[in-house]
Amino acid sequence: MPINSNRAQDVWKDVGEHVQFTVLQLNRQDQQHDREVFQEFADRSQAIIRSLRIRDAKPETGTQLKVSIGISSTAWDYLFPGAPKPKELETYTTLSGPKYTMPATPGDLFFHIRASNEAVVYECQTQFQRVLAPITTVLDETKGFRYFEGRAIIGFIDGTEAPAVEDAADYALVGDEDPQFINGSYAFAQKWQHDMPVWEHMHTEDQEKAVGREKFSDFELEDEDKFKNAHNVASKLEIDGVEQKIVRMNVPYSNPAAGNTGTYFIGYARHWTVTKGMLQNMVDQSDFLLTFSTLLSGQAFFIPSRDLFAQIADDDF
Repeated sequence: MPINSNRAQDVWKDVGEHVQFTVLQLNRQDQQHDREVFQEFADRSQAIIRSLRIRDAKPETGTQLKVSIGISSTAWDYLFPGAPKPKELETYTTLSGPKYTMPATPGDLFFHIRASNEAVVYECQTQFQRVLAPITTVLDETKGFRYFEGRAIIGFIDGTEAPAVEDAADYALVGDEDPQFINGSYAFAQKWQHDMPVWEHMHTEDQEKAVGREKFSDFELEDEDKFKNAHNVASKLEIDGVEQKIVRMNVPYSNPAAGNTGTYFIGYARHWTVTKGMLQNMVDQSDFLLTFSTLLSGQAFFIPSRDLFAQIADDDF
């Protein structure tokens, strides 16, 4: 059975102008009731998305609303006890290297909502919460935005290493290696807080060596011109000599008055082991970005296909 990107959630499309990431914890007070509420949510969420796309549609551009909904390993076991489980879905645990760690934090359900109109993002999240609020607690809500020219908050073009849109599905979506979960995806969400004054006091040439690319043109530097722990070196993963790729849609966020500025990293992958390998490389090689950053969260989720969501809604799963 071939991958069909039309059956997947929005795990490889545009980053969006206005973005919201939300992580929820199940209250776990009544397992049967919680499962029934989530089944209702599986049904209503798709109707909410369809409705908002109609309401938001513009004759010249159509709709810009994109949504991904994820479930953690522990939530999967709780909501679907005894049911099949994606082969690579596991609870993310803290990764450690010689100098830095990538901490694991709690989280059962995950929303990645983006649109060109912030009101649409707000309405989508609000309607989702109308269903889920009685059985969940919000652990984190992060509002992101598109920075100039689609750059990261540190000033470099973001996503250059990600596969092109036309190639993305093969890297982002589960295939016939796990046929019951085909067209799903493994998501990893990680919130970075940057010490921006430290970064901004670096000379541009040193920033380029730290990232591995020219700041203005995005042209990749020769290996000998990069720091040994440049980001695009440390985050590179090869398996049997083949460079692995995931779909990244990183988003800047900021509360500038409070000095809280950073990057919300979101990566979607066909194989969780690929994302995990990249993260481990980053701490093993002390990725330069870690030298001026604090990692605030880290969670892994599975993003079911829309067909699987329908099965969950119908209690057929």
